[in-house]
Amino acid sequence: MTSARPAPTGLTSGARRVLQQNWTGSCTVPSPGLYPHQWSWDSAFIAIGSRHISPRRAQRELETLLAAQWGDGRIPHIVFNPAVPPAAYFPGPDFWRSATAGAVAGAPRHTETSGIVQPPVHALACLLVHRADPRSSARHGFLARAYPRLAAWHRYLGRARDLGGGGLVSVVHPWEPGMDNSPCWDAPLARVAPAPPGTFRRADLDHGAASDRPTDLDYGRYVRLAADYRDGGYADHTAGSAFLVEDPGVNALLIASEHALAEIAALLGADAAPHRTRAADLTAALVDRLWDPAAGLFLCRDLHGGGPVRDLHGGGPVRDLHGGGPVRDLHGGGPVRDLHGGGPVRELGAAGLLPLLVPGLPGDIAAALVRTACGDHFGLGRTARLVPSYDLLGPAFDPARYWRGPAWFNVNWLLERGLRLHGEPERADALRTAVLETAVTSGFAEYVDPYTGEARGTRDFSWTAALALDLAVAAGQEP
Repeated sequence: MTSARPAPTGLTSGARRVLQQNWTGSCTVPSPGLYPHQWSWDSAFIAIGSRHISPRRAQRELETLLAAQWGDGRIPHIVFNPAVPPAAYFPGPDFWRSATAGAVAGAPRHTETSGIVQPPVHALACLLVHRADPRSSARHGFLARAYPRLAAWHRYLGRARDLGGGGLVSVVHPWEPGMDNSPCWDAPLARVAPAPPGTFRRADLDHGAASDRPTDLDYGRYVRLAADYRDGGYADHTAGSAFLVEDPGVNALLIASEHALAEIAALLGADAAPHRTRAADLTAALVDRLWDPAAGLFLCRDLHGGGPVRDLHGGGPVRDLHGGGPVRDLHGGGPVRDLHGGGPVRELGAAGLLPLLVPGLPGDIAAALVRTACGDHFGLGRTARLVPSYDLLGPAFDPARYWRGPAWFNVNWLLERGLRLHGEPERADALRTAVLETAVTSGFAEYVDPYTGEARGTRDFSWTAALALDLAVAAGQEP
């Protein structure tokens, strides 16, 4: 096992430079060219790193994002900067039309946002930012102002997004889990009719090679789903979306943030028990619905996958109380299919490893996740420099294309944290060393080839710099 080494020369100065050049005065953009606005989970990761430079700036990063929260509690995945030209990014504010299309859901009237969400890592980020300087946090009332917004965000997810009826959060668009172009979405996306190519212009191809980005067909499907959601007033209380998936990464981050919210509540003198109960319930649901022992990791669940209606008590198909047999579909003769029952997506994505971040995960499952991460499919500590976003042996693996195989720094930061949580400090040290070295040699790339560490996507990417800085500080290097 490789031992931990000091952070490479130039890491902290380089990370500080990236975070400073991408800072707008109120938030940090992921990349001034490719991503010139504020992104939800980006800002959470960025704050985790920038707290080592300026705790107050990290607080402001999160406060800017939380200020754009909708009345129903959702935190939108993009907060648009009105100073950025409309053509610089698509889909922009003119597409989402949040203030009008989202009016019933309580979208801000004077701040343009998107209408979908991203993984709920924000409470964890707020807690870590508070810990960086508790006095500054208390002086500015940071946690006191953040807590009700975070609690409302979690209530929204629990109330409006339990679309499978099993207690887990569902996503309604591939952009919501953050792993936009994962092969895990190929089957659920196949039922979506794409928007015609001439109806939109992809600004992302102005800043990245087409071979690294999603295909036009997939992008057309993304646009179709977003437009349909917008035209439905961003309403969640329906199974009308053609894309409904329970994702283990989203739910794992919600559990981790629910634990963080319990600690925040305790610090503020509020009742932490509901958050602890919610975290325990989510953990049980995650294991029950998404754990696959044969695969050795958690699988996504396609809620349109057509599984038979299950008896909530006995687990078998629903029985006809009069005839005794399973209820039959009047048209096809088979068991009644449940649009919300679905089935597992048989693709091995890195999101299936992220529950390693969950406190209280059963020990046998945590051990199995470590074995899977270190096995042939993900190569941690063996064939891969960093954990890839998708199965190295999978039929859709591509080391260069967005989320279809490249390694991402936020995923590896989360896994490093999970390894430490579940008693694997040597593996965590080795992964930390690999992340730090690759961040520097790749020029703080957006993502890298998992085998070689070759830079892919854009450079000087904010969460790469921020999370590398966080790991360097953890390794004992001054920020």
